[in-house]
Amino acid sequence: MRDLERTWNKKFNYPWTFFNDEPFTEEFKRRTRAETNAECRYEQIPKEHWDVPSWINDDIFQESAKILLEQKVQYADKISYHKMCRWNSGMFYRHPALKDIRYYWRVEPNVHFFCDVDYDVFHYMEDNNKTYGFVINIYDSPETIPTLWPETLKFIAAHPEYIHENNAMDWLRDSKRRPDHNERANGYSTCHFWSNFEIADLDFWRSQPYEDYFNHLDRAGGFFYERWGDAPVHSIAVGLFEDVSKVHWFRDIGYQHIPYFNCPNSPKCKGCKTGLFTDGEPFLFKEDCRQNWFKYAGMG
Repeated sequence: MRDLERTWNKKFNYPWTFFNDEPFTEEFKRRTRAETNAECRYEQIPKEHWDVPSWINDDIFQESAKILLEQKVQYADKISYHKMCRWNSGMFYRHPALKDIRYYWRVEPNVHFFCDVDYDVFHYMEDNNKTYGFVINIYDSPETIPTLWPETLKFIAAHPEYIHENNAMDWLRDSKRRPDHNERANGYSTCHFWSNFEIADLDFWRSQPYEDYFNHLDRAGGFFYERWGDAPVHSIAVGLFEDVSKVHWFRDIGYQHIPYFNCPNSPKCKGCKTGLFTDGEPFLFKEDCRQNWFKYAGMG
């Protein structure tokens, strides 16, 4: 929060909206208000948006979690993590606090921003007819989403009219760079927009194609029986139902969410080594799939 205020929001004073499944403490409110001159809003997630759906079988969830843990899938047995992924996929935009808002910038704890951004990113999105903005693309763990793509294919077979003519299907199905991922994810490359950073148009999530898609996935149970994340769900939806020209890479926004970076070559950036993708283990470099997006969709 402090980073984003320093690099951007102190110039524009957009309100901060915080969401939690429990009431925020007065200490949290006091400390966050001290970091900004903008309005701070503290919202509790409705119980019906956070609870496990009635059609999810707990015994199957527990057994599935054991299998995922054996495959070393992180957070597989954390029901709160599954709930969070489902909420970020198909519930957050339904919150009453966002009903009169069109554009949002998602900000998570423990992230960093490095570059002065002197323009209004929301006006940029509107003026340039953009739907979705990202900074990092990475590959997902195929073990978390083995049936996500098969369920997606079922959905688009029933609703071919929802597929945009200028879609990113080839990006979603790419098998050249990580064929093992495509095979284990049953036809999906697993390349996705890393959604802990996203600047997007809420009207896309509110649209009939996305609502119907999320409801189909929700009924399939993969948010709990597997570990579907909001990042691949959002990415597949944008890749299928939106014009790829409406997706924008915010190359000028320096960002870190451990262990990955987006570090622009700009005098406006400090504390971020130009071109750095990760300061973690060397094997992490192969997780960067931005070049795949640029190959199929351009640089937005």
